Amino acid sequence: MSSGPGCPVCGEPWVSPRLLPCLHSLCSPCLRRLCTLAEPGRPAARSVLCPVCDAEVPLPPGGVGQLTPDYLALSRGGAVGTASCDLCVDGAAVRRCLTCGADLCHFCCQAHRRQKKTASHTVTELENSKDCSQAGKPLLCPSHPTEELRLFCEQCDQAVCQHCLVGRHRQHPCDFTGNVIHRHGDALRELLKSTQQHMGTLESALSQIDAMGSAVHSRAEAVATEICLFASGYVKAIEEHRDRLLKQLEDLKVQKVNLLHLQKAQLQQLLLDMRTGVGFTEHLLASGSDLEILITKGVVASRLTKLNRVAYNTHPSMDDGIQFSPQEKAGQCCGYEVFGAILNKAVDPVRCTLHGEDLHNAHQNQLTGFTLLCNDTMGKQMGRGGEAVQVTITHKDKRDCTVKPTVCDNGDGTYHVSYSAEEPGVYTVCVCVKGQHVQGSPFTVMVKGKFREHQGVFHCCTFCSSGGQKSARCACGGTMPGGYQGCGHGHKGHPGCPHWSCCGQVKKSSECSGGPPSDALQKGLLRTVAL
Repeated sequence: MSSGPGCPVCGEPWVSPRLLPCLHSLCSPCLRRLCTLAEPGRPAARSVLCPVCDAEVPLPPGGVGQLTPDYLALSRGGAVGTASCDLCVDGAAVRRCLTCGADLCHFCCQAHRRQKKTASHTVTELENSKDCSQAGKPLLCPSHPTEELRLFCEQCDQAVCQHCLVGRHRQHPCDFTGNVIHRHGDALRELLKSTQQHMGTLESALSQIDAMGSAVHSRAEAVATEICLFASGYVKAIEEHRDRLLKQLEDLKVQKVNLLHLQKAQLQQLLLDMRTGVGFTEHLLASGSDLEILITKGVVASRLTKLNRVAYNTHPSMDDGIQFSPQEKAGQCCGYEVFGAILNKAVDPVRCTLHGEDLHNAHQNQLTGFTLLCNDTMGKQMGRGGEAVQVTITHKDKRDCTVKPTVCDNGDGTYHVSYSAEEPGVYTVCVCVKGQHVQGSPFTVMVKGKFREHQGVFHCCTFCSSGGQKSARCACGGTMPGGYQGCGHGHKGHPGCPHWSCCGQVKKSSECSGGPPSDALQKGLLRTVAL
């Protein structure tokens, strides 16, 4: 499609314009120059880049000459040899005779109307005339310039003249353009309609994209405002939380310092009293007579005794146990969740305790353990982990025999210590926190030999477990009248609760303590187990 009265490349009036597959028209000379620039020094190019839309368009095997001529561009003016009058050489065409198809200048148009042969012809302005295919101006055959294109070859899909039918279009299905224009025009209109629908869809899609782009910008601005408000609020909350923490720290510092000052004043007063008593006593013993010493002895002894009985703490009543935990949740401030808390608790190894059923007993090659509970100086559980806990387990008789324990920090002030001893014997266990022994440390652990599994049954009585068999026995030693060799509820020797038939132990999870029974008892126990 031509974009103006001339070629879009050179800007000059049309010279043999050709229609590219992208529907942009170019002058034939411009096209040939593009082919030369595309692949200089090589054979004819197979494709060119359209200078209007930058699309790569293929060229026919015959080159530029076989591209479709754009007669529509010629009919709209601006082509060389078509803007002048067809009857004279100097006049510019301003009108067209629809009867004979000639372009006429103003002078020739007047002469055309005065002549008898052409006075009845219909003449119209060039601007109001239709395209060449409908206005009657003949389109000449490119192969036979003197012949008008009146036929259409269906096989080659191109307009031909009568001479073309004799040549390379011989035996091709051809018909007059007036007979085939309706069918091909209707097909073209259907394609046009489908394309127009796509255009409508694309325009709607572009409108939606533009609308979405505007929505994205608007939404981004709104979210940016929200972020700024959130950030400013968060900064305000953090600053307020900071001030609150600093105030809490200052109060804690003042409290600790005041308590230390009080302890210091009390110790200074006690020291002053002792110095006074010591000075007076030394002077009395050094300078006083025997009688003077005996007279004042009672008062001096009473004073010194009283001073010696005063209880005082040799350690500072407060420590420097002030810590800041950035990960600690501190609740909400101004509607925002904040983190960071001041930790005042300090672990006191003397107040830490050990717990566990198997604290002093273990079995060879069996995993066992105990729990360390860390408390602060007030005896309250720390509630957090992270303390330096050291545990050593050493054989009491074999110093080179040690057990490597595993210490698991539960994060709540408790620590689980697990170990497995490979050799039996007595072991010494030392548990230290911050290098100091905890309460109950060190302590001993008796590691017994391999755990003896029970070989009998855990039953209420032999009568029930054996189904009333008289020969079934139990290690508890109980019997029943009537020849029953095993125990029964309420009868002689029954322990009064469920127990193991192999050793008489009443604890289900206990170790078997029974020695090897006699042969007869062994058979009875085995019978009881089997039943």
